[in-house]
Amino acid sequence: MVVAAGDTKVVRRGEGGGIYLNTSGIGVKDPALELGIGRVRAGDALLVSGPVGDHGISVMLAREQFGLRGDLQSDAASVLRLARALAQIPGLRFMRDPTRGGLATVAHEIVQGSGLGIALQEARVPVRDSVRSVCEMLGYDPYFLACEGRIVSVVASEDAERALAAMQALPEGRDAAIIGRVQEQPVRLLLETTIGGERVIEELEDDPLPRIC
Repeated sequence: MVVAAGDTKVVRRGEGGGIYLNTSGIGVKDPALELGIGRVRAGDALLVSGPVGDHGISVMLAREQFGLRGDLQSDAASVLRLARALAQIPGLRFMRDPTRGGLATVAHEIVQGSGLGIALQEARVPVRDSVRSVCEMLGYDPYFLACEGRIVSVVASEDAERALAAMQALPEGRDAAIIGRVQEQPVRLLLETTIGGERVIEELEDDPLPRIC
């Protein structure tokens, strides 16, 4: 028997008195679907299936850690239909859910695994105004906030619009967007800002906040 997936939780001494749930998924791999960071190429498009940061900020507001309240809802949802829609796109190279560490961490994984750079376009990355406001008040970067119902994908440039349309045809993907591109150089994660400049997005050096898992 081969273990295909698993999850563990590590907590500090004395904090393990609650309930812990573990789930596993079993399925059949489509032999025709070949995905992976190694398939990413310069010129490919980066897409996200909806606004980023909703879950991370929702968790923080629910905990009332900073005395803030709001009606923002988590994006926690199944991504099965989105994944199936993307799987029909010939130029699909890579898919990943941006949970722990958010969009920026997935982008860094692509940079490290492919040896290529990524340029995100700030004007195209969907972030709700409520999420952006809380981030500005508390100094969070929305690109590092957890998402629980989103997919980040890399698609060949010639199939990017088709992939976008496939996601936007679904209710859970109506806010999907093409948010950047893969490039040869520089081999790092850049953000092209709305005022025409560039900002390097460095990797997280510690645990993401708010701490979720």
